[in-house]
Amino acid sequence: MKLRHQNKSFASPAKLNLFFRVLSKRPDGYHNIVSLFQAIDLFDRLFFSPSTKDIFTCTDPSIPTDDSNLINKALTLFKAHFPTPTLHIHLEKNIPVEAGLGGGSSNAATTLWALNELTNRPATLPELIEMGSKLGSDVPFFFSQGTALCRGRGEILDPYSIPPLSGYIAKPSYGLSTPAVYQNVRIDESSQTESPYFNDLEAPAFRLEPRLATLKAHLQKQFQNVIMTGSGTALFCLNGKPKPIQGVTFYPFHSICRSLSWYCS
Repeated sequence: MKLRHQNKSFASPAKLNLFFRVLSKRPDGYHNIVSLFQAIDLFDRLFFSPSTKDIFTCTDPSIPTDDSNLINKALTLFKAHFPTPTLHIHLEKNIPVEAGLGGGSSNAATTLWALNELTNRPATLPELIEMGSKLGSDVPFFFSQGTALCRGRGEILDPYSIPPLSGYIAKPSYGLSTPAVYQNVRIDESSQTESPYFNDLEAPAFRLEPRLATLKAHLQKQFQNVIMTGSGTALFCLNGKPKPIQGVTFYPFHSICRSLSWYCS
């Protein structure tokens, strides 16, 4: 089978959780949540080209390129359903890891979308969403229009509309494991706030990494709203301007929508 295009690249966006409520622990070990997801203009980029065998490479040497990577898992899953030629997939990594920005999930969704485009679209959008849900709770979101109210373990999507949003992401040099954060969730300590921006995962994340609570307090002197996204350790900051903080990288961001094709960088 020949590729529809010989060489092609696709943008793979990060996401924010503008609010994140943990509702309950599920029998399958996951948590029921409700969260407002928003895609933003911080992108990885994935390159696809013909190859004599399947190869996955990455600009970041710390990223595993074996079968544990969601890109390889997405390729294997797609191939199990549809004829797919052998490919060299190259990831240009820009989204910080262990940040709560959904980089790995976005990479998986982008891989599924790209493979479908390159093989003359054998899968429908609902089929891509279903495949994505098998790879991770956050993967289906990236098939939305860029803003969605997500329920269940994150795989149930409802379209949502908000005004354009911009601000800064503050990413400290240290990270947190998503499973570790969820293992420390206490259902009875939900965020109590009148703000539209909150995250129930802050309490367990701050217990695991007290420096993150200190960083948030520092950032609140510079911004009106400072909230951790996902399981951290990135925080999104609204209505203010950043001042340099040792060990913290700031990324400006704007909210984005998915076009009829895919996200545009």
